[in-house]
Amino acid sequence: MAAGAGTGSGASGAYSLGLANERLRLLEELEREIGVALQSAGTVILELSKEKPTERLLDRHASLFVASVQKVESELSAQIRYLTQVATGQPHEGSSYSARKDCQMALKRIDYARVKLGELSRTCEQMLEQ
Repeated sequence: MAAGAGTGSGASGAYSLGLANERLRLLEELEREIGVALQSAGTVILELSKEKPTERLLDRHASLFVASVQKVESELSAQIRYLTQVATGQPHEGSSYSARKDCQMALKRIDYARVKLGELSRTCEQMLEQ
């Protein structure tokens, strides 16, 4: 069910834009989660540098670090799977790449046809002048 893939209508364009915005939102969330992981790691390192580290604080921040890293890894894997689909041309929802590529190729064919028609027109004019 590829609702927005390649139809070119206004509704599917809005659908594609919504999915693109959702992907960007997920990446921003991922960026925040990386910040959480780094803060947790920093807290653990600071605590370990103390002469008498607080074990409870170490455990809590180490657990938070591991959870953040797992969440980042999971979301990055999902993003990579999506990008793999887009790059290999497999059907997927929310991408207008195929439709844009088809449109670009059609425009190139039109330009080529115009050039050839111009050449044909000049050839016909030359033949009529003789």
